[in-house]
Amino acid sequence: MIPTRRLILLLVLLAIPLLLAEVVPVVADFALLLNLGLLAVVTADLLISVRPSQLLVRREVSDVLSLGDDNPARLIVTNRSPYPIQLTVHDDSGPLCRTDRLPKTQLALSNRSIEYTYTIRPLRRGRSSLQAVHLRFPTRLGLWNRHHVCELPAEVRIYPNIRAVHRYQLMARQNRLAELGVRNTRMPGQGSQFERLRDYRYGDEIRNIDWKATARNQRLISREFNVERNQNIVLMVDCGRFMRNEVDGISYLDYALNAALMLSDVALGQGDNVSLLAFSDRVERFVRPVHGRPGMQQILQSTFDLQLSDRVSDFPLAFEYLTRMQRKRALVILITYAANELQLRVIGESLRLRSLSWLPLCVLLEDVGLQKLANSVPRNEMDAFQTAAAAEIITIMHDEAERIRERGVNLIDTPPQLLTEHVINEYLRAKARNLM
Repeated sequence: MIPTRRLILLLVLLAIPLLLAEVVPVVADFALLLNLGLLAVVTADLLISVRPSQLLVRREVSDVLSLGDDNPARLIVTNRSPYPIQLTVHDDSGPLCRTDRLPKTQLALSNRSIEYTYTIRPLRRGRSSLQAVHLRFPTRLGLWNRHHVCELPAEVRIYPNIRAVHRYQLMARQNRLAELGVRNTRMPGQGSQFERLRDYRYGDEIRNIDWKATARNQRLISREFNVERNQNIVLMVDCGRFMRNEVDGISYLDYALNAALMLSDVALGQGDNVSLLAFSDRVERFVRPVHGRPGMQQILQSTFDLQLSDRVSDFPLAFEYLTRMQRKRALVILITYAANELQLRVIGESLRLRSLSWLPLCVLLEDVGLQKLANSVPRNEMDAFQTAAAAEIITIMHDEAERIRERGVNLIDTPPQLLTEHVINEYLRAKARNLM
């Protein structure tokens, strides 16, 4: 229980007669009587007020939360006492999450239920638990604030951003993918399965013209083919210590897993097979090829508790392992971050040597902090030195990236915030051009 300002003010006022009792002895009995009266009022206030046992609390939240997104939740409190109270509620979401839109105060009427809506924003993936719910309300005479801790443990699993996958599917049905930065790439291409006949378009290959249909219709008619299905996609996710960099409180690894999850959903929807390899100085996880929408659950279950390593990633080891596990033609997408040109050179050599039967794509995450420093306006000599050093590092990295591209490795660099849309666009481009 916490005394209110009203009670503190009364105690201060009743302390004055006690101080005067030493000067005027007649006031002593009067001061004692007043303090005994206050004690009786304070006790009565506690007895006639709402007790914590008269408040029933229930939490409603999904047992699966999405990282970096606002997950809806609500608390339902039933006041089973005969008195209304001003009730303040807060939820302890545990060490891996943050609670938004709480604490909140509302009037809880007698024998009625009241609902508190809020959001839980996970900060890390893995298993976590929601802790206690904290209730605070004043007594009837306003002399005390009662604080009650209601233990409501709830186990939750924090996955990569699966809510973004649902948004992608919804916007795809509404033909609004451009709002997510995904280009509207046509899937029909140069596959082997005939889809339909259509009017000739400028740029169509001559070999695709259907001459019989052209003769019948007296205009050029082209054959259109479906892009191949059942192709193989391998997602390689770097879990080494350099992926600990953060943007907006989310690590590069979490950005990579979010992008891998979104791309997996797109590729599985296109009928392709998806596998995932997570590595650091060892192979952390390997998900064998899955097919169809149900395969998303297997990828989710295998990666939701994947954590960063303290070791530097061993790229030759990861590619050697993948060489043994993936012998068929595949689009291999490596999502990583290189801290210097030497590490980037190792990545390029590993991709070039091991990509005989692969279509390699290296997605390099940019150092957002370094880019910001290189673009800043220096205010003194030290700032100028730091800005010049950052610009030089970026230039060296760009030169090394160009050398890797000249050796035949497709390499793109992107800020972490744009990773998902760039990866999806590259996949759709490879499908449309039948590069796989």
